[in-house]
Amino acid sequence: MIVRFGYVAMSTLVENASPSRMMTVTNFIKLEDREAAIRKLERLALENLHNTLRLLRHNRAYQIQVYRFTSKLIPLFGHALLAEWDPFLVLAEGFSTIGEFVRDNEMRVSFHPDHFTVLSTPRPEVLENSVGDLKRHVQMLQAMGLDKQSKCNIHIGGAYGDKPSASERFAKHFLELDPTIQERITLENDDKTFTAIETLELCEKLKVPMVLDIHHYQVNNNGEVLSDLWGRIYQTWPDDLPPKIHVSSPKSIKVPRAHADYVDSILLLDFMRDIASTTPRLDVMLEAKMKDAALIQLMVDLADITGIRIIDGASLEIN
Repeated sequence: MIVRFGYVAMSTLVENASPSRMMTVTNFIKLEDREAAIRKLERLALENLHNTLRLLRHNRAYQIQVYRFTSKLIPLFGHALLAEWDPFLVLAEGFSTIGEFVRDNEMRVSFHPDHFTVLSTPRPEVLENSVGDLKRHVQMLQAMGLDKQSKCNIHIGGAYGDKPSASERFAKHFLELDPTIQERITLENDDKTFTAIETLELCEKLKVPMVLDIHHYQVNNNGEVLSDLWGRIYQTWPDDLPPKIHVSSPKSIKVPRAHADYVDSILLLDFMRDIASTTPRLDVMLEAKMKDAALIQLMVDLADITGIRIIDGASLEIN
């Protein structure tokens, strides 16, 4: 099994390269000249795109081919104060350059819309905002010229006191989405509500790929054995796209849901060995607080283990 590792959004190794520079609503309102305020937002967005490209170049230098974009590339994008604003007129070249770099270097990139993007909601206004957020994420991927292999990963959402009804609402709302959004969605089990098996059942029903989060499984499960579920999870993925999983380690016993700075390789390695014989390729997104530094440390931790062949700075083979 060939395994590629990636990380989320920010680098702890590259200085002054935040792709998430923001402006608060308060500061936007303080600027009396609305056009000047919008131009400032666009400058911040251009800087975010520039820094994203810097991080992708950094990733190439370390052979990191899996990366998650921040959702904050465009400050205040989607806010009611800016309903008529079309940032893509100014940002088109920046997005296009990122997309070209991703394609040229055969990278796998994605988004993870924030927790307020909830399709299981019973509230129409929350649903409207959630659908709008998904549209904006897809717009950014389209502006990069990236096809449907670049996904937007979300959770099912809240149970609202009735988990079966919430799951049914999610399915209904998902099926009402534009197909250009549907084809971008992956679903992930969460750490409080929908377990791995519950998420898998919905993925199978909707024909949506499932992103397995091992840490979330640890703190929220129905007693299922992951290696037993894996065959079904694997089948949710199309043949031309390797399955992806999320990995992080608990910060401590007292706060088991919080993410640690680095990843404990033991649990991850046990799981990867369990599925290696049936899974030709696997992409692993590290959600550790130390980001790319955690990835590099994990590769060091795995380097001398029997049965592992290091391919490059961010990928390996498990025999």
